[in-house]
Amino acid sequence: MTERFYTTSTAFLEALAEAGVQYIFANLGSDHPGLIEALAQARADGSDKDLPRLIVCPHEMVALSAAHAAALVSRSPQAVIVHVDAGTQNMGGAISNALRGRAPVLVFAGAAPYTMENELPGGRNEFIHWIQDVPDQRGIMRGYVKYDNEVRYGSNIKQLVHRALQIAASEPAGPVYLVGPREVMEQPLEPYTVNPADYRPVEPAALTAEVADEIARVLATARNPLIITGHLGRDPEAVPTLVELADLLAIPVIESGPFKMNFPADHPMHRGWQFTTSAQNPLLAEADVVLVLDCDIPYIPGNNRPAPDAAIYVVDVDPLKYGMSLWHVPARRSAAANSKVALEQIAAAVRANGFDSDLVESRRAAVTAAHDAQRAALDALEHPEDGAITPRYLTACVRELLADEDALVLTEAVTNFQVVAEHLRVNKPGSLLGSGGASLGWSGGGAVGAKLFSPERTVVSLVGDGTFLFSVPSSAQWLARRYGTPTLTVIYDNRGWRAPKQSTLGVHPSGAAAAADDFNVSFEPEADLPGIAAAAGGAFAATVDDPAELPSVLKDALAAVHAGRSAVVAVHLPRAQGA
Repeated sequence: MTERFYTTSTAFLEALAEAGVQYIFANLGSDHPGLIEALAQARADGSDKDLPRLIVCPHEMVALSAAHAAALVSRSPQAVIVHVDAGTQNMGGAISNALRGRAPVLVFAGAAPYTMENELPGGRNEFIHWIQDVPDQRGIMRGYVKYDNEVRYGSNIKQLVHRALQIAASEPAGPVYLVGPREVMEQPLEPYTVNPADYRPVEPAALTAEVADEIARVLATARNPLIITGHLGRDPEAVPTLVELADLLAIPVIESGPFKMNFPADHPMHRGWQFTTSAQNPLLAEADVVLVLDCDIPYIPGNNRPAPDAAIYVVDVDPLKYGMSLWHVPARRSAAANSKVALEQIAAAVRANGFDSDLVESRRAAVTAAHDAQRAALDALEHPEDGAITPRYLTACVRELLADEDALVLTEAVTNFQVVAEHLRVNKPGSLLGSGGASLGWSGGGAVGAKLFSPERTVVSLVGDGTFLFSVPSSAQWLARRYGTPTLTVIYDNRGWRAPKQSTLGVHPSGAAAAADDFNVSFEPEADLPGIAAAAGGAFAATVDDPAELPSVLKDALAAVHAGRSAVVAVHLPRAQGA
């Protein structure tokens, strides 16, 4: 790029590229002329190949969701550009998801110009510049980001970008937020460079030798040890280390609130999943030692808790959950450490100190038998009921559909999280991805971001009908069509919000709402959800309510995806409310 056109905006784009950012998911506005001009100049002189690729996103929820998934799949930060306060607010739930899902994403927003009488290039010249001037734009995001700052002068823009991305990528990873007024982004600069190696993320932390030895000792001597994990699989390389330790001592593993593939479902030490369970997990109640690894919610104390005398150890990059105002696990030791590193240390200490092989082999036989019985019981549930498709049958059909695929599944089926986990049963690290957050609609943009970094894989989203509507499907499906990222979306369609109904029944099981089936959650009259995808993105669209037709419709949908066309299949399940 020629020096004449080198501005803060140019340096900003260069800094993203220097840091390894490959995509900018953008919803541009009146605050971005400097960036738009810098990109156009780069295309004009051929230097655009050295900059991140800009992905035009018609909705901010879709933009940040795409960046979130892209960052998790690529395991490298990505970027989002949004329009002042309005675009910032439009990300709403997506920024909450990025925080809870530990997604390293840099969000950049413009800010209202601070001059209005032609004092500087980029000053106020549109009526909207006064309307967009709010007292604390950064405050909108402050509860959901690790770091926020304002670009006040162009000469240190690269340092600010690299610092923000260093913070975003350091564990626990998460989003960061920068704002820059138009005048600053238009400021002419002398070209300059910054060494990205000076801004590396913080290196993985290890356990102290004392703690590693203690955990190894208590696990090796326990009669009923248990491992609970939820996020360990965000690093696919950590999964084999967990398998190694579980194999070594025959320790059963539970996945609690998992939004990653943490442990192979077919492994004999895998003992199931738990989300919002209403009953006591017998494994947890019987455990004399519990190792909690990278897990936000190892159990829900009101329903399901360990024995009072159980020895609990917590290993996590964030063992105290600083961002959660109410959280507690009565651990003997809580250690801030990288799980992969910690597991290697613990396994090495177990081998060095030895263990009772008879005890381990006896437990291995018992856990394996329980695993096999659990799987047989789940298999017996995979059939239609009274001529209707059930969530279990649907998930089993999806599992069979993907048996020979290198698939990446995005899970956002909410009240069917447990069902999807139990009947999809993924075994490959990096093959399952959820938002990790509480705001629905992530998978629409998320599927596009995942596919951009996994073009060779079959990307499949399993969603509820409410989730699909939250995802701004017209925008998400158009995006997939424009950028050639075909994916399959399967809608668990009960024509309503089942989650509020379940929540109400959990508090008022015999109340008036329960007696009258009056929950205000119905989506009747039914919308043609696949039709939205067909209209906006040219997708293959189908709705199924006959169990016998389901496998063939899913097969046709997958064939359309392989041919380069997205597909959306709504599968009718029993209604959330009413007949």
